[in-house]
Amino acid sequence: MFKKVILIVSSLLVTVSCTPQKKQEKTSDPLEAILNSDSPKIKRVMDNVNEHEIQIRYTQINRKDGQVHFTDFDFQVDSNNYFYPASTVKFPTTVVALTRLNEADSLNLNTRFYVEGDSVETTFSEAISQIFAVSDNDANNRLIEFLGQDTINSVLKRAGVSPVRIWQRLGRDDDNAITKPLIIYENDSTVRMLSKNISTYPEPLQLNHIKKGKGFYEEEALITEAFDFSLKNYYPIETQDALLKRIIFPEAFSETERFNMSEEQRTFLLNAMRTVPRNAGYDQNEYYDSYCKFFIYGDTKENIPDTIEIYNKVGFAYGTLTDCAYIKDTEKNIEFIVTATLLTNKNGVFNDNTYEYDELGIPFLAELGRQLYDYELERKQ
Repeated sequence: MFKKVILIVSSLLVTVSCTPQKKQEKTSDPLEAILNSDSPKIKRVMDNVNEHEIQIRYTQINRKDGQVHFTDFDFQVDSNNYFYPASTVKFPTTVVALTRLNEADSLNLNTRFYVEGDSVETTFSEAISQIFAVSDNDANNRLIEFLGQDTINSVLKRAGVSPVRIWQRLGRDDDNAITKPLIIYENDSTVRMLSKNISTYPEPLQLNHIKKGKGFYEEEALITEAFDFSLKNYYPIETQDALLKRIIFPEAFSETERFNMSEEQRTFLLNAMRTVPRNAGYDQNEYYDSYCKFFIYGDTKENIPDTIEIYNKVGFAYGTLTDCAYIKDTEKNIEFIVTATLLTNKNGVFNDNTYEYDELGIPFLAELGRQLYDYELERKQ
């Protein structure tokens, strides 16, 4: 179940912080030691490891002679074992949107637009900020209308970010292969329309665990059969990790593996990824700091210290919780990457809104993040 992979690549200068917890004993595989710990928040999940369909990749980051060395530790990571990625797919959609803006002479982050039939006017920068601050579904769907699904998937695969399939709009049942036109404001009084995109309707996914559970609700009726995910989005752990590394460490990859965005766009993206809701103008009583940051702080509503920077995208739906994060402590000078997913659906029924997110899943991810942080803190000493 455990795997260790070491990669050596050239790098950017970057740095990582949080409140130290108990010390984690060093082993050749720290992830294995953590998952076998006596922490109740870890143990409750690991005692039923198969039921929770856990997959984790933890990456150590070391720097030497102008290069960054990635050491990956895996637990049950397998792209053939399907999990529902939920809102984590908003990250690749955002990345592709930025590349398209960079290639369009007449569009930029501040271009104002609306989707035909939509009452909301926005800008690309506003949509991206909403996606990362509070995981706004409508903001994500507007970017899909801008791009089309085929464009998203082809740009990702061309950069080596695969396997992947981004298909669904989120928050509503919409499998339309034809996007709605965008109405672009060229100035206060002049608008123009961007043409529709037509994508190829997907084939059903052929993966392990593509059908889950024993029942699901459809229009308030309980259907007593497994829930079929074969026409939904697909964004496995390896692919999430590959994209995050390319955005955080672009110089560690060849030109063909990078995304065509300007340094200004990349800086904007990184700022959006790390910004907590209160710093994006949201009511912190409703949208507390850890609303979209599960590792380390997910089980608390306290403010995240300014010395902790978490660049991430979470997803939660159909009982599945996922987070993909680059975490750095600017005070303690540590940094690491962790991507993890688990299923919390004890009754095996989907669409009943009865999932163990708060009782089981988020505490597990928070404790996993804390123990990895503690290990990193000791590793640096």
